[in-house]
Amino acid sequence: MGTVLGYLRPHARRVACGVTVKFTAALLELALPLLLEYIIRVCVPARDLPAIWRCGGMMAALAFGAAACNIIANRMAAWVSMEVTRSLRRDLYSRVEQLSCAQMDRFSTSSLVSRLTNDTYHVHQMFDKVQRGGIRAPMLVAGGLALTFLLEPALAVIQLAVSLLTFLAIWQVTRRGIPHYAKAQAATDTVVRIIRENASGVRVIKALAGQGRERQRFQTVNEDARRKEEAAGCVMAAANPLTDFLLNTGLVLVVLVGAVRVAAGEMYSHRIVTFLSYFALIQTATLGIAKVFIRISKGAASARRIEEILLAPEDQLLCPAGPVSGGELGMERVSFSYLGVEKDLTDVTFALEKGETLGILGPTGSGKSTLAALLLRLYDAGEGVVWVGGRDVKSTPKEELRSRFGVVFQNEALLNDSVYENISFLRGLSREDVTAAAKTAQAWEFIQRLPEGLDTRLDIRGANLSGGQRQRLLVARALAGRPAVLVLDGADSALDYRTAAALRRAIRRDCPGVTLVVISERVASLRDANRILVLEEGRIAAQGTHGELLENCVRYRHIAELQEGVLL
Repeated sequence: MGTVLGYLRPHARRVACGVTVKFTAALLELALPLLLEYIIRVCVPARDLPAIWRCGGMMAALAFGAAACNIIANRMAAWVSMEVTRSLRRDLYSRVEQLSCAQMDRFSTSSLVSRLTNDTYHVHQMFDKVQRGGIRAPMLVAGGLALTFLLEPALAVIQLAVSLLTFLAIWQVTRRGIPHYAKAQAATDTVVRIIRENASGVRVIKALAGQGRERQRFQTVNEDARRKEEAAGCVMAAANPLTDFLLNTGLVLVVLVGAVRVAAGEMYSHRIVTFLSYFALIQTATLGIAKVFIRISKGAASARRIEEILLAPEDQLLCPAGPVSGGELGMERVSFSYLGVEKDLTDVTFALEKGETLGILGPTGSGKSTLAALLLRLYDAGEGVVWVGGRDVKSTPKEELRSRFGVVFQNEALLNDSVYENISFLRGLSREDVTAAAKTAQAWEFIQRLPEGLDTRLDIRGANLSGGQRQRLLVARALAGRPAVLVLDGADSALDYRTAAALRRAIRRDCPGVTLVVISERVASLRDANRILVLEEGRIAAQGTHGELLENCVRYRHIAELQEGVLL
C-alpha cells in the first residue's frame, strides 16, 4: 500500500493545512462543554443573565467557527482525494498500456477494467474519509479523554477503558474484513468479464437464442459476488453495534459512578453534565472512526490490487543483439507456449528478404496469428531467434520495432469517431495520406457515399458498416502509416473474391517496397507469395512457392482443389 500512499506526497502541504484546520475545529468543539459547565456552575446560581448571554454567544461563535473550519478542511480533502485519484488512475492506465501481452493474459482484461474503475473509486473514498474523519475523530477522542482526566480522573478511567475496548473491537473487525473485501473484488472482476462478453457477443447470443443461458450464467456469478460482498458486509457490520454497546455501557457506568460520587460529596453534579457532553463527542467520534476503518478496509484491498499492476516487473527487457541468419525478417528454430505447458509453436524456421511476400496457411489453432505476434514481440519466444529489419527483436526498442509494422489483426475494433480518425488513429496523418490509404484499401468508393465522407462518425465497433467495409477501413489504417512490414491476418475474410483480388493488386502497385506477411485461409490470397508456410499443430508441415506446394504438399493441394475446383 506504500506505493499508493506515495501519491499523497505532492499534496503534503495541502494535507498538512487541512490537518491544522481540522485540529482547530476539534479544539473549538472541545471547548464547548467547558463553557456549558461554566454557565451551569457559575452563571445560573448567580442568576447573571448577561453573563449567560455572553457565554451563550461565545458557544455559538465556537460552534460556527468549528463548522466553518470543518467545511474548509472537507473541501481541501475532497480536492486532494480527487487529484490523487486522477494521478493514480492516469499512471495505472499508462502502466496497463505498457504491460506485455503475457502479463495482460495473466491479469485478464476484466480484472484490469475493474482495477481502473472500481478499485480506484475505493481508494478515492479511503483518502477522502481518512482526511475528513480520520483526523477529526481521533483528535476529539484524544482531546476529550485528556480534558476528562484533568476534570475527574475517576470517570475518565471509565471513558479510557471504553475507548480502548472500542478501538480493539474495530481493529479486530477490520482485520477480518480486509480478506473478505479482496475476495469480493475478485468476484466483481468475474462479473465485469461476463458483462463484457455479453456486450461484445450480443448478436451471436440472440442469433443462437442463448439469452436464457447467458442470464443464468450472469446470475450465477452475480450471486457469487453478492455472497462474497455479503460476507464482507456481515463482518464489518459488527463494528457499529459493538461500538454502540461499549459506549452506551460506558455512559451508564459514568452516570452511576458520578451519581455515587455526587451523593458522597466527592464531586459536583454539574460535572456529570460536562462528562455526558464529552461522552457524546467521544461516542460520535468513535463511530466516525469505525466508518473510516471500513473505508480503509475496502481501500487497502483495492490499493493492493492496484499495486500489483503498478509494481509488475518489466518482462520484455532489451537484450544484447544476437546473431541472425539474414534477410528482412524471419525466425530460426523458434518455439513458444502461451501457458508454458504445451508448445503452440515448435521449431519454426524461415527467412524473408525485403519487399518479398510471406504467406501463412493452416487450420484454426495451428499458430498462424501467434507467429505474427512473435514478429511484433507481443510475446517473447521461448526458444530460438526472431528478427525484423535484420535485428533480433529482443535487441530492438519496442517503439522502433512496432513503428516498422502496419498490422490488421482478426476482430480489430473501430473507434466511435470519424472515418478520418479511425484511419489516422491518433497519428495526426494528413487527409491526403488518409485518402491515399483508403484508395489502396479499396475503401474510398464507399467512403465517398457516406453522408459526410471522411467526417462521417462511426458507431461503436463500426456497427453502422458492413463486415467488408470495416475490414477495408482496418487495412487503410495499417497502410496509412506507410509501414516497412505489412501484416494482414485474415484481412480479406469478409471480402468477396473480386474485391480481395483488387486489394492485392493495389498493395503491390502502391507499396512496392513493403515486406508483406499474409495470413489467410484462401489459397488465392497466397498464390503470388515468394514463400508460403503451411502450419499444422504449431509446426511447419511444408514451405515453398505456390507451384512447389502444389507438387509436394498433399494438404495444400487438397485445399486448393476444394477452393478452386481444379488442380492448379
